[in-house]
Formats: sequence, C-alpha cells, structure tokens
Amino acid sequence: MKKFAMAALGGTLAGIVATTYVAAPLLAQESNEASVYEQLDLFGDIFERIRAQYVEEVDETELIEAAIGGMLQSLDPHSSYLSPDDADKMRVQTRGEFGGLGIEVTQADGFVKVVSPMDGTPAYEAGIEAGDFITHVDGESLLGLGLDEAVELMRGPVGSEIIITVVREGEDEPFDVSIIRDTIKLTAVRGRTEGSSVVVRVTTFNEQTTPNLEANLEEQIEELGGMDNVNGIVLDLRNNPGGLLTQAISVADSFLESGEIVSTRGRQAADGERFNATPGDLIDGKPIVVLINGGSASASEIVAGALQDHRRAIVVGTKSFGKGSVQTVMPLRGDGAMRLTTARYYTPSGRSIQALGVSPDIVVAQPRNRPEAEEEEPASSAFGPRSEADLRGRLNNDSLSEDEVRQIEADREKAEKAAELREEDYQMAYAIDILKGLSALGPKQ
Repeated sequence: MKKFAMAALGGTLAGIVATTYVAAPLLAQESNEASVYEQLDLFGDIFERIRAQYVEEVDETELIEAAIGGMLQSLDPHSSYLSPDDADKMRVQTRGEFGGLGIEVTQADGFVKVVSPMDGTPAYEAGIEAGDFITHVDGESLLGLGLDEAVELMRGPVGSEIIITVVREGEDEPFDVSIIRDTIKLTAVRGRTEGSSVVVRVTTFNEQTTPNLEANLEEQIEELGGMDNVNGIVLDLRNNPGGLLTQAISVADSFLESGEIVSTRGRQAADGERFNATPGDLIDGKPIVVLINGGSASASEIVAGALQDHRRAIVVGTKSFGKGSVQTVMPLRGDGAMRLTTARYYTPSGRSIQALGVSPDIVVAQPRNRPEAEEEEPASSAFGPRSEADLRGRLNNDSLSEDEVRQIEADREKAEKAAELREEDYQMAYAIDILKGLSALGPKQ
C-alpha cells in the first residue's frame, strides 16, 4: 500500500512539474500576443490622430507606406519597402537599364555612403568614389533621413542637374559635385587584352552578366589567336556593388569544375541552401587574378571568395565591402514589394564575410591621383650616357641576327607599354605582372 501511495504521489508531482513547464510558455505566448495587439491599437490611435489633427492634410497611403518603410529599415540597412513604382524600377534595373546617377549606396553614420559608382555613369564621370559620404542634395541635408528617402531626393528627370555635397577621406573640407541625371544603361561586362592577358571587367550582376562574360572571353581569346596564346585572365570586380545571387553563382561556376560555390543559412536550419559548381571551365584552367577593392560588394564577394577558397584565383587589391547577407524580394498586394534580408551567405570554407569583407591574398592599394611631377630630364643629357649603347665608339653586338634584334626591341616595347599602365592603373598592372610571372614559371608549351 505504501508503495502504491508513493507511486501515486510521484505521478502527481510529475504532473505538477509537467503542467508548470507547458503552461509557462503558453502564458508567455498569450502575453506577447496581447502586447502585439496593444501596440497595433496604439498604431491605429496615432494614425487617426495624425489624420484628424496634423497641421496639414496628409496622404493616408503615404503615411502607411512610411510606417512600413520605417519598420523594415529598423531591421538592417538592406531591408526596405518598395512602392509599386520602386518595385517596377528595381525589376527594370535587374535587366540592365534604368534612370539615375549610377551609384550604389548604403547608409552609415546617418548619411548616405557610396558603395561604388558604376562604370560609365554620370556619377563615375563626375569623379564620385567608393567610400564617399553624401551629406546634402541641392543644399538639403540628408542627416536623419531613411535611405529610401535620401535616394528619392537624388532621383529626377533625365537631363536635370543635381548638386551633391561630398565628404571624402583625405579631403579637409566637404565639396560640391554637379551631376546631370541620365538614363543608365549598364554594360555588365567589358573585355580587352593587355599583352597576352585577357582583362574582363564585370561592373554588375544582372541578367546580362553571364552571357556577356562568355561572349567577351570568346572574343578576346580569338583576338589573341587562341587559348594557347593566353597566359591568363584578370577578373576585375573593383567597384562592383553586386546584384543577382544567381548570376554570382553562374560567374563563379564559369571557372570552377566542381565543389561548393556558396551556401546560405537562414533563420531556420531547413532554409539553408548550397550551390555547387558544374563541370566546365571557360578558360581551361588558365591562371586567374581577381581584383577587388572597398567598392566590391555582395555578389562580387561571393565570386572572389569562391575562387579564392578553391585556390582557383589569386585575389589582389584591398579589402572588400563586407555585405554578407541575402535579400529576397517578396511581391505584396497592390503591386508593391518588400526587400527582406532572409539569409547570410558563406564562402566554400564556411566563412562569413559579413562586416569583414574578403581579404586579398596580396594587398595592393591604388595610389591616389596626384599632380603630375615635373618631367625628369633624361639621364643621357643631364648626367651622361644612360647605357652602353649611348657611349661613343662602343662595340657592336655581333651575336644576334637582325631578326633577333628586332624581337628584343619588340619585347622591350611591350615591357615599356606595361610600365605605362602602372601610371594609369597600378592595381591592374600588378595583376598582369602576376600572370606574366606565373606564365614564365610554367611548363613550356
């Protein structure tokens, strides 16, 4: 009987404990829901007060959109509400043509910060640089405005003038820049040759990027007389603000035969995804140098990180921007949309670049433009001969044929042309020198 009583008592105690553990979360959930409904009632009260008592009549639709926008902007700098007009503009932008200044921006320290100017756009031509802060538009301060509100101030009719006030590191005072708004037609990829190297400049990741990349590579390789004459490619991702995740994966896949390209991890474990490379390399394993800088963000960092982790490329330049999150655009009723951060992405080695960026294998800073120095007087005229060839009565070189001499002079001319590139684009010249070095150490064809 005692044993039965003890067992019954134990069962009773267990029931009490179980009830405590189950009831507490339920009570907390009910309390939270009640609090949410109270806050929604508060929102309704404030909305009605504004409609009835604000000093001027207000547009109710704009009020609600502003409230939604504020809620999303409180999450992170990349989540936002898109009105029907903005959603339509975004869809057009992913196709590669839109109106504006041609800058990718984010918000930092209460001001608008330039992630990067886009090649060939009004902002690029006006000298706007990655890292610039825009503090005023046409004399109106941007301090305290949301990012969407600040961007709206910079929009306007094509052909109209805008004056933005810029604060730049290294400059003592803010300065004004006048820009004429224009229709932005992005060329996603541009290609050219430098000696035996192919240079591919990727400016953005939109629906045109992969097809343009393939076409440019084919054209430049053909210009050099085939893959056997190519010593490698420079993939220039500097000042590339990113774009479509699918295109970043596709571009990285263009140079990888297998392995993970990127993984995404959301709030729930089941939301995670992995994206792997498929067989096929557009350049048959030739060396790659990837150029990045502080204006390389998002999709650019996915490509650079994947090629770096797989040891498929040497990454050169300066630390990238560090945007390691994925935004999903969700259609809403009324033709609007919501851009919501839904995941973080990770490179093949499992590292997140959020707020850290991709660190280059070789750090090479781009020298700032400086006034041209006075032209130095040739050494031969100022301090005597520059080389043996300038000496009077020198011996001639009789070990080489005329054709061999001409070849040496042609090689010297190429080297001098490469030296000129260092004055125009030091980082690019450095990248091409790396390819030349790899080619020189490689096996004879």
